[in-house]
Amino acid sequence: MGFQQKLFQASLVITMFLIVSASQQHKKAKGIHSRNKDHHTKINPRLHFEITLHGFLLWASLAFLMPVGVLVIRLSSGDGNRRRLRIIFYAHAVLQKLAVLLATVGAIMSIKNFNLSFNNNHQRVGVALYGIIWLQVLVGIFRPQRGSKRRRLWFFAHWIIGTAVSIMSVLNIYSGLQAYHEKTSKSIRTWKILFTFQISLIVMFYLLQEKLVYIQNQGVTLGNKLLPSTCEEISLDDKEKALKNEG
Repeated sequence: MGFQQKLFQASLVITMFLIVSASQQHKKAKGIHSRNKDHHTKINPRLHFEITLHGFLLWASLAFLMPVGVLVIRLSSGDGNRRRLRIIFYAHAVLQKLAVLLATVGAIMSIKNFNLSFNNNHQRVGVALYGIIWLQVLVGIFRPQRGSKRRRLWFFAHWIIGTAVSIMSVLNIYSGLQAYHEKTSKSIRTWKILFTFQISLIVMFYLLQEKLVYIQNQGVTLGNKLLPSTCEEISLDDKEKALKNEG
């Protein structure tokens, strides 16, 4: 779990670096875009609606349902209740399947209604993202039985692909907002702020789940439930009892 947390934190730092770099490049290009503002072509209401719907579907899929599905499955960590584990697993599966369905609909919309020249990062990353999403689906379907030798390798592959999907999704939504701005000349400041706030909340809950596992290992009382103590604390308790007996 420690390795996964370090890798997640490293990937988070890389993601934030890429976002900041993209923001700086956007500021440099802002003057050029303002000079070329007269070249923007007005889009008809139908195309505007399709672009908006495409963006909403991809946000709901990649930035909401998939992250929530990840947070849900992490609730199963250290839980021995088989019925609760089954509920958590099916909730995770339903959220991920719905996310894939919405992403596929969004992809079909972009192929059918938009001019896909693949001359920008948003379209290129989007195509790669769709492929990785379906790769993750196949990995999830063909998972080995728990306890088999291939299970550990499968788990690592499933986790690393999921992490790649999460990072690419965040980057592509930011680039999608920028593409929307360039296409319609409408402000995206509010949407960027709201999306950044949402991602921050998801990361906070993710890290909080890590701390909850740590707290459980410390024997801290949460509510009326006494969580198990660690081996080090048991050893310290034995030493204290021995000293009292000698006294």
